[in-house]
Amino acid sequence: MTSASPRPNLAITAYRQLKRDIIRGVYAPGEKLRMSHLKERYALGVGPMREALSQLVGERLVTAVSQRGYRVAEMSIEELESLYDARAELEGLVLELAIARGGDDWEAGIVAKAHALAKVAEVHSAEDMLDVWDTRHQAFHSAIAAGCDSPHLLQARTWLFDQAERYRHLWLCQTVFSAEALDAKRREHAALTDAILARDTPTARAMMREHLMSPVPIIKEVMQQR
Repeated sequence: MTSASPRPNLAITAYRQLKRDIIRGVYAPGEKLRMSHLKERYALGVGPMREALSQLVGERLVTAVSQRGYRVAEMSIEELESLYDARAELEGLVLELAIARGGDDWEAGIVAKAHALAKVAEVHSAEDMLDVWDTRHQAFHSAIAAGCDSPHLLQARTWLFDQAERYRHLWLCQTVFSAEALDAKRREHAALTDAILARDTPTARAMMREHLMSPVPIIKEVMQQR
């Protein structure tokens, strides 16, 4: 007798879909999240939506307003600068440890992910470009970080990345649809990979900080135009 397919976790479905929409700007910072609208948009009941909202409150993407429901968390230049500076500092430490601890398999993983990222220009559908480039870009940086061999640092890294994701999306929309911007990023990734493989820690760490901080002026400009 064939067992029935497991019932999907509706709260997880609600969480993933709502989080994606918040990150992609479907809901503006500060916008009230009305339960009637959420139920209709995601075709889910109150229970799963409340669970999703509670989880997103914990991730600071949503704020709970006493007796008034939920709103999308605000965004600010101050938070942008603080998050990106913290990310750059932590990523530099993780990179330094990875260079000291990573072996041949670690190097091979970086080269493979860098190659996959460089080929994104071959994705011709504008609809797919954002998802493909972002996924491969994250995979490249995760391959670098993996060599640090510190679960706690990697957990902190993931938390900071998630906190910055709404800001990153503003930058992505200005980058992945520009051939010139993509080419510049491709050169940055190639130079960073070379420095890492050469085990040149000071150069690689300086490159990583510059690479991570370079989106900040672009994001600021986008935010100020809103």
